[in-house]
Amino acid sequence: MNATTGHISPVMLRQISFFRALSDEDLERVVRHTRELRATKGQVLFNRGDPAQGFHFVVEGQIKLAISSPNGNEKVVEVIHPMQTFGEAVMLLGRPYPVFAQAVLDTRLLHIGQGIVSDLIDQDPMFAKKLLAGMAIRLHGLIQDVETYSLRSSTQRVIGYLLQSCGDENIEVPIEFDLPTSKQTIASRLNLTPETLSRIFAELGQAGLIHVHGKHVKLLDPQRLADYQG
Repeated sequence: MNATTGHISPVMLRQISFFRALSDEDLERVVRHTRELRATKGQVLFNRGDPAQGFHFVVEGQIKLAISSPNGNEKVVEVIHPMQTFGEAVMLLGRPYPVFAQAVLDTRLLHIGQGIVSDLIDQDPMFAKKLLAGMAIRLHGLIQDVETYSLRSSTQRVIGYLLQSCGDENIEVPIEFDLPTSKQTIASRLNLTPETLSRIFAELGQAGLIHVHGKHVKLLDPQRLADYQG
């Protein structure tokens, strides 16, 4: 892990939702407690059990948060994309990380120290509310994930992921996009084996619903895909 000592831009820190309303003076204080980190693809940022001394903000690249079993199996809990943060809740609890973090791509990120966050919470109730709101949104998303894994079939999980990857695109016309991460990571995120994911892609392709070439995906009939029951 490489840490750089160059100047951290306050403009970049304002991309973090709970920092946006801070005064210029307070934001400069945050800058003084922020480090820029660079991780190469495959590099581990921290391991499960390491102490949390702050939180991270991904500027570019991609980080996966995962749990590994003694026999080497891996479960991806979350994939963090640019302009997203992670680690706030563990930092506030003062507990070690329950997951490990690994760069899926070459990644540039910021580490904001725990001390300055605690100071801002003590002095600014509105900042504390925004920080809690952000963590609540993430918790809600994780609960939705648990519901998806528990109540939907493997095919429905894959379809839901593909449609979610389209964002706000019009599903009445074909849609093309690149998968945001590796198929292996997607499979783990959806609680599937890579072989099952490949089988479902093939099944949806044979049904005339999608075309997959490498990481490029074309949804041939998104509306019919949404209605597909397998």
